[in-house]
Amino acid sequence: MHRHAIPSPAHPEDLSRVTAVFKALSEPLRVQLLLLLRDGERNVGQLVEALGVPQSTVSRHLALLRSAELVRTRRETTSVYYHLADGHVARLLQEAFSHAQHERLGLPDHPGTETVMGSVQ
Repeated sequence: MHRHAIPSPAHPEDLSRVTAVFKALSEPLRVQLLLLLRDGERNVGQLVEALGVPQSTVSRHLALLRSAELVRTRRETTSVYYHLADGHVARLLQEAFSHAQHERLGLPDHPGTETVMGSVQ
């Protein structure tokens, strides 16, 4: 996995994009949508069925995830299929859940993951 150094102070455009990502992730239903899409692309109907919420709700949240560039779409005849934008999104989810589980279970951090001089090792 390639990691880029994170400068401090951050570039304003990067800071704006990162803030938009975390804002998009601040709603549990959107996180659930991303978790479902981690397993592969799905259309709105499949997501509605998996989550048991109205189509309008799913569509609204997908639009926000799309505007945050966390998901992309592919059209096939009359259906639109959603998938994660790239591997960064899947890794971000993995790290967030790993952090949550470590906090919940009181587990120590993984060796070699400390922050050193502005970059994650």
